[in-house]
Amino acid sequence: MATAATTSAAAIPTGGGGRRQHPHPRRPGLRPRRLHRLRLPAQAAAAAAASSPSTSSSSSSSTPAEGGGRLVAELVGAFNELTGRMGEGLATSSSSRLLFRALKLALPALRDGDGGRALARALAIAASLADLQMDAEVISAGILREALDAGAISMRDVKSEIGISTAHLLHESLRLKHAPSKLDVLDDESASALRKFCLSYYDIRAVILELALKLDMMRHLDCLPRYLQRIKSLEVLKIYAPLAHAVGAGNLSLELEDLSFRYLFPHSYDHIDQWLRSQETENKLLIDSYKEQLLQALKDDDELSQIVQDISIQGRYKSRFSTMKKLVKDGRKPEEVNDILALRVILEPRCDGSSLDWGPRACHRTHEIIQAMWKEVPGRTKDYVTRPKENGYQSLHVAIDVSEPGKMRPLIEIQIRTKEMHKFAVGGEASHSLYKGGLTDPGEAKRLKAIMLAAAELAAMRLRDLPASDQGDSNCTNRAFCQLDKNGDGRISIEELTEVMEDLGAGGKDAKELMHLLDANSDGSLSSDEFEAFQRQIELMRSLDDKDDRYRKILKEKLQTIDSAGLIQVYRKQLGDKLLVS
Repeated sequence: MATAATTSAAAIPTGGGGRRQHPHPRRPGLRPRRLHRLRLPAQAAAAAAASSPSTSSSSSSSTPAEGGGRLVAELVGAFNELTGRMGEGLATSSSSRLLFRALKLALPALRDGDGGRALARALAIAASLADLQMDAEVISAGILREALDAGAISMRDVKSEIGISTAHLLHESLRLKHAPSKLDVLDDESASALRKFCLSYYDIRAVILELALKLDMMRHLDCLPRYLQRIKSLEVLKIYAPLAHAVGAGNLSLELEDLSFRYLFPHSYDHIDQWLRSQETENKLLIDSYKEQLLQALKDDDELSQIVQDISIQGRYKSRFSTMKKLVKDGRKPEEVNDILALRVILEPRCDGSSLDWGPRACHRTHEIIQAMWKEVPGRTKDYVTRPKENGYQSLHVAIDVSEPGKMRPLIEIQIRTKEMHKFAVGGEASHSLYKGGLTDPGEAKRLKAIMLAAAELAAMRLRDLPASDQGDSNCTNRAFCQLDKNGDGRISIEELTEVMEDLGAGGKDAKELMHLLDANSDGSLSSDEFEAFQRQIELMRSLDDKDDRYRKILKEKLQTIDSAGLIQVYRKQLGDKLLVS
């Protein structure tokens, strides 16, 4: 579906001079790959057209080659999106350079064929890793894995152009890819043993990389035969979804579970999905409303304000797979599942020499405020703050009934804990995630956490900015501009632009055309302001592409709904009959 803005836009210059071939041939039998076509606003394209010579008759009769300008736009757009998703502490100058190099290596390898789907998948994997706040080495490995699997680049390329650490992560993830083949039978016991093995003997960052790759695979499982869909889904449900819990990637784990459930039990999934969707709009509005009400009540409480300096509330809507487990375990009907909605209150007590008991006090005061606001469900309150679990877990759990006269509503479960309690629950020995990953022994869990933290710290040390080497970059606020401005003089010269073009497989002619298009004052170089105008155009077109993707997704869902009712089959039969008659 094309938007009005898209149809009125023209393409970035498509000069074809000097494009070099990638040194590594693709494996036979693989489909060619190409990038999405990015377009700039019509005014910019018109300026380019006015300044460009007329197209020769020979070139007009053939499809023009992918333009170097379009590749630069893809490079800058992807770089900006990924660094924007990374936390400020992770997007250092060293990390930015590493990520930029990885994108330059991946784009030529993934730009040809299949409408840009290979590149889109590689960037989706990288975005998932950035959302998990992984470092630039892991994100770079995620970008390059698709090209490595296709044979478009080699491990030698990664070592020489990106670095040994990223190559190590790719090597580890390739080993993890074949880990399930170690099992003869995929039962609960063997799956648990394999999860422990993966968590104990592989680089934990490679485990997270493999999890992101599995999520991408599950999102595109429709292209596989039905029997393979079931095999892959069972593998993910038994091994990788619990692994995602174990490393603290809760949202990723939930999506893996739901996708596996969808392919393994499609009819059950559709039944639960339709019921949850029928409740979703109203219930999500309820969650947002009660979050605001509770947050305001807590902030307005004088007693709580004296002992707490910050309050945050998280909302949760139950997943399809989790709902199914409730139904199977308790034999309930969907409408009898009580914990579809949940809130989590996280309190940060004030720091004071006499504030040792302020955390528990804050939790209990919050409980009192909730009791005054809503009706508490008897027998559902669990005070793990006063009486922690054996593994050290602390939190106060309470269920409330928000139904109104003549209007039944699902119960809302609320967890109340301090920031320290929350950190310990999700990342410490008490972590429920480790239990889900198959590590029930506290000593073993503690050892694993030490390994995970050590790996993360080692990566952080490698990617930490060095004051002497990064002094030029530290004064640059536009990270993408810094990567192109090699000599740090505050301008991008034609030589610097040509170097990037050549790295992407284009040539000097493309660089000159792009420079002519973007160089507003015609001084032969790009200032930061001129480059930022280019970035705004890229963001505009990426946002239009996102809207197109959303419209396609909505249309696909509508068609699937109609298809399930048999209407499409009827239409196809009618159309076929007409074609036969004619």
